Amino acid sequence: MTADVTLVSAFLVGLLGSAHCLGMCGGIVGALTLGLKDDIRRSPVRLYPYLIAYNAGRIATYAIAGAAVGYLSAQILRVAPPAEARLIAKLVTGGFMLLLGFYLAGWWPALTALEKLGGKLWVRIEPFGRKLLPVRHPAQALGLGLLWGWLPCGMVYAALAWALAAGNAKDGALLMTAFGLGTLPMLFAVGAAARWLGQFVQRPWVRRAAGILVILFGLYTLFAPGGHGSHKVGSAITTPDHSQHAMH
Repeated sequence: MTADVTLVSAFLVGLLGSAHCLGMCGGIVGALTLGLKDDIRRSPVRLYPYLIAYNAGRIATYAIAGAAVGYLSAQILRVAPPAEARLIAKLVTGGFMLLLGFYLAGWWPALTALEKLGGKLWVRIEPFGRKLLPVRHPAQALGLGLLWGWLPCGMVYAALAWALAAGNAKDGALLMTAFGLGTLPMLFAVGAAARWLGQFVQRPWVRRAAGILVILFGLYTLFAPGGHGSHKVGSAITTPDHSQHAMH
């Protein structure tokens, strides 16, 4: 798949999984918003900078994590033969897409185990967020968003597994940014349209449909002919070989 298609796919995965985001993060958005002064909460124009800052920080954290994962995976995979490295990346990426699909559909909460592990890290991060409360200006909201991005979430972990196959830090960051932007409409939109969207995506058949689509994407990743299911992983594998030849 091309880079553009991969980024669009990451955006769609974030969008399809936004029902889960609403359940986990919607309460956080509500709590943070309720902590603002009444005159800010009652004025959409004054509220928007805070919502933008919260989500900009959250997506920035996703991008940082994606860059780190993309870089580390490239360093690890380059020591393996190219064919084996592509297979490893393909299995990891496709496998996590399948887990995410079952997770979103509510058929198998396998990713909750990862959330529990992430909870141990969150316990150490969460106290720093308390120091930024109550929020009095958008800069504080940005700081809270940067911390909020580390909230343990199985869907984010599945996306990071996808970033393992991105090939490098830049592509890992871009993939996670696209994923984060996909979650944005649900967490940012306000008013009647947002309420309607929230009710719509929480319907069982919508969540099952989203899960099935992600499962199909995972199956394509695993079984697509020609070994392209790992997306741009080839760039992470072949480059080290060229550099080694150059050294000789």
